[in-house]
Amino acid sequence: MKRYTLILIAGLLIASCDSLIDVQPQSDISTETFFRTPAQIDQAILGAYGYLQTLYSGTDWNGAFVMLEMRSDNTTYQFNVDNRGALHAEQIDEFREQSENVVLQFFWQTSYQGIYQTNVILDRIESVNYGNNTALKDQHIGEAKFLRAFNYFNLVRLFGGVPLKLHEIKTPSEVYAEGRASVDEVYAQILSDVQDAVQKLPWTYPAEQAGRATKGAALMLLAEVHMTRQNFSEARAALEQIVSAGIYELLPDYAEVFNPASKNHPESIFEIQYSNNYEGEEADWIFQFAPFNSGCALMQGPCQGSRQYAWNIPTRDIIEAYEPGDLRKDVSIGWYEDPSNVQYDVAIGDSIPYVKKFAWPFNALNRTNENWPVYRYAETLLLLAEALNEEGRTAEAEPYLNAVRARAGLAPLTGLSQEEFRQAVWHEQRVELAFENKRWFQLLRTGRALDVMRAHGEQMRQISERMARENAYQIEPYRLLYPIPLREVILNNLEQNPGY
Repeated sequence: MKRYTLILIAGLLIASCDSLIDVQPQSDISTETFFRTPAQIDQAILGAYGYLQTLYSGTDWNGAFVMLEMRSDNTTYQFNVDNRGALHAEQIDEFREQSENVVLQFFWQTSYQGIYQTNVILDRIESVNYGNNTALKDQHIGEAKFLRAFNYFNLVRLFGGVPLKLHEIKTPSEVYAEGRASVDEVYAQILSDVQDAVQKLPWTYPAEQAGRATKGAALMLLAEVHMTRQNFSEARAALEQIVSAGIYELLPDYAEVFNPASKNHPESIFEIQYSNNYEGEEADWIFQFAPFNSGCALMQGPCQGSRQYAWNIPTRDIIEAYEPGDLRKDVSIGWYEDPSNVQYDVAIGDSIPYVKKFAWPFNALNRTNENWPVYRYAETLLLLAEALNEEGRTAEAEPYLNAVRARAGLAPLTGLSQEEFRQAVWHEQRVELAFENKRWFQLLRTGRALDVMRAHGEQMRQISERMARENAYQIEPYRLLYPIPLREVILNNLEQNPGY
């Protein structure tokens, strides 16, 4: 897929610096001169994808992994007594965040920026002349609706009911939210958008456009929505369409799934595109995830003068979750060994674990080349196995689970009861998709977040005198939703989530 070109429309967001959707104009383009050709619509679509880049990578310590992975029992952070500037990310890990937390504000604001971009596209596209190329028009509508649904799906799971903005903002009065839509209303809109995207998107694109949302990506989003809503038969139907299409397959080598030299491979259904060929388009995962005291020891490229942030440090719990002989463990988790590490509470002996699956060679300081996987075929198979089991069809589910286990070098599981299979497939999802921003959502949709995280919190307080002293991980039911960012509560008069 070519470089994301951010096309933001100026002149529409009068007073937007105080609004729900705080988009700063990037050019002198206006709606009066833009959105006249399919090529311009395409540029705007690429801009909408660009917000996913921003959302997932963040700026040093507010990427999506903080709210989606560090929130769970999979990862934590290495406490740095000499750098206390990222306290808000630490608070999310320890369930101590409040509504003024800037990580929450960043996620909310960036998501709504992406939503706003798609709203403008969808409102303007009917006036654009596509000639006889209805397939391209359908593709553009499908991409915009997929991206809008994806952003709203993230928001509703993290915050509950949220403002439902579906049209272009043309006047200052339209900037402000009209309250929060209910959870059911948000899900109804998500389903409407994603179902239309399924109908309109193609299965594949030419190689130079790889990375755009496809019918497979829309079906995965549809299936995940149904799984979250406990609509297992509808989820199964969507997942079976992906399998029967015959387009996707498991790569033989788990490590190759994450190799930037193999981007958009046959296992990939949707991944967020990054490139170190363009300024501002690069990833930097190893710099964010390496222990802060590791220097250049873990780097596979230029690192002199670089800084490591030590986020997303694997917990003892995820390390112990891998079965003996699981080939995925050494691909996913690496170790920084140094005698001085014993002073850090995340160390095991003299070694600190780090997320290794996103650590690959690079050729420029702070600029790496890994995409971020959102949907892959392994997840399709595991969700299909789960859905079938929930329908009472456990024997039919076994081959899908065991296909993923076989690649990991593990023996097949057979003859399990429904409950035994349920636990097995949840475990398999955890280790197969570890550190890919899936765990917190999985805990929420399966109803296990409170029990799992309370047990995890107890373990963390036993490991860390600092966390015990600070009484971290005091997890009450209301904390299964994040607080609405304080800025939005004040400026848009939004009702705050209970407990905050």
